[in-house]
Amino acid sequence: MNVEIFCSVLYNSTWQEEIIFDPGPDLLYLPVPAMAMEYKEIKPGDRLKQYVKCYYTYESDAATAFEDTVFPSGNMEIIFNLGTGHWLTDSGAGFKTTPQVELWGQVTKPLPVRSVGRNTMLGVRFFPHAAAVFFPEKVDLFNDQVSDFRDVSGNGVSSLHARLLETPTWQERLLLLEEFLWQRILRSEKRHTKVTMLDHVMHEIRQPGFFDNIENVAARYGITSRYLQKLFVQYTGLTPKLYSKIHRFQNSLQLVIRNEAPLTAIAYDCGYFDQSHFIREFKSFTGHTPSGYMPDQSPVTLAVSNS
Repeated sequence: MNVEIFCSVLYNSTWQEEIIFDPGPDLLYLPVPAMAMEYKEIKPGDRLKQYVKCYYTYESDAATAFEDTVFPSGNMEIIFNLGTGHWLTDSGAGFKTTPQVELWGQVTKPLPVRSVGRNTMLGVRFFPHAAAVFFPEKVDLFNDQVSDFRDVSGNGVSSLHARLLETPTWQERLLLLEEFLWQRILRSEKRHTKVTMLDHVMHEIRQPGFFDNIENVAARYGITSRYLQKLFVQYTGLTPKLYSKIHRFQNSLQLVIRNEAPLTAIAYDCGYFDQSHFIREFKSFTGHTPSGYMPDQSPVTLAVSNS
């Protein structure tokens, strides 16, 4: 398998491009002292590139605890914790330790996270349309929470986690992970037609200036709007409208982080009705207004944006 890696180091402007595999750890979302963490994204192999957006590794070299906030991205993720530290998330009832193998459902609102100790992680970020290939249908049941993927998918996940802990190199770990995911795809062939259709619908929604209504979109695929809504929620965890909002928010977030244009221009370029509409939606997904958001306080988001 030819695996290309795109690497960026947090708090360091040095970048490496298109390196063919390089050992390195993973990240999920964090804030820490300069040069205390490293985040890398790796492209999947050809047979999985329709389903997996990227693999990523994260490693912190400091045992200092720190906090950050995860924002909605439209993607579900699996994270294998391979270090001695641990993570906590707060879904509203106080911080709780995440499991060793994390299944991240769709995040639809700001989710506080905390890192404790030296963390090493290997993550899989799925394309929105591909979630149901790897997880049970009705993936919306996992929204805004971090579940134990071992409970969801059985003993095979526990065995994989054990093998990843025993495997010394990142390249070998990724090979194990790719084979595991490929076997999952082979066992879910009945869903592929619907997954492919959702991929096409989401591609339409992501186009600049998309203003069509869901009834017209559904009609182009020979289904009712009600059925399309049902498939969207079951297979992605989101409604078409919420997916569109998150996609628009993510576009605006990148522009806010770059800080190269006034907020009024960003609101217009991203398709918001007006400035107040932009501010309202941005705050619902981050907890901050666009003018009050400070990227340096969100190292995880900043790392993912720069990768």
